[in-house]
Amino acid sequence: MVTLVHFQTCLREYAMKFNELGSKYDHTLHHSSELEALIDHYSRFVTDPENKAAWEQLAEQELDSLHSLVEELRQQSAYCVAIMEKYRALRLQRGDVQIADYFKNIEECIDKEFGSFHVTSQSKVLLVGSGSYPMTPLYIAKRTGAEVVGIDIDEEAITLGQKVVEILGAGLNIRLERLLLEQLDYTQEATHIIFSSTVANKYDLLDQLHDLTNDHVVVAMRYGDQLKSLFNYPMLETDSRKWKLADTVLRPDDVFDIALYQKA
Repeated sequence: MVTLVHFQTCLREYAMKFNELGSKYDHTLHHSSELEALIDHYSRFVTDPENKAAWEQLAEQELDSLHSLVEELRQQSAYCVAIMEKYRALRLQRGDVQIADYFKNIEECIDKEFGSFHVTSQSKVLLVGSGSYPMTPLYIAKRTGAEVVGIDIDEEAITLGQKVVEILGAGLNIRLERLLLEQLDYTQEATHIIFSSTVANKYDLLDQLHDLTNDHVVVAMRYGDQLKSLFNYPMLETDSRKWKLADTVLRPDDVFDIALYQKA
């Protein structure tokens, strides 16, 4: 049984470690092993059933200090995941294709991303927040033959991601762009759109997407509620005049769950 005091101590220690290792990134592989070990450990922490009761107890207290700590953990862990993807991309360029536990977990999630809304070779998939190691575009394009476009606001992530695609995705129909949704013509064409769980303003962007997309688009929103909200931005209500929740894909052993939306 995880005690409340121990649980709170763990949260504060994780926040401190994320802040420390996140600040040490210098565009090289220095500190990469430390950060990968931390992310892997944190992934297990937020999916460990033994931590669920402690989280529920803590959440019931509605402490302002808890809300600020949880927000800090989301921001810091998201930033560190982005850095870890950069480490993995840099390693790949050196010929190292080892995969961390966190990435294995993510790849297992991708397989059932859209539930019954299947991706086919005729689909056009858009990923918002593709990162430096674009696993989702690579996986989908390889498995289905679909056209996939990934966008990210991080210039270094796009540069590294393009090199990863050149190495692992030769011949696949993948394109990465440093563009906003409204700047991309492909947004109107997309049949399937995926939001990374670490995109903080994803529900604001979903609202914006209503006027930028076709009537039949399906949006997969990666999210994390309750204990998983320590590592992901949670599900939010949508404007019922614009979007309806079509389905949810709950994966207890994985770091995020998936909400599927269609136009109302």
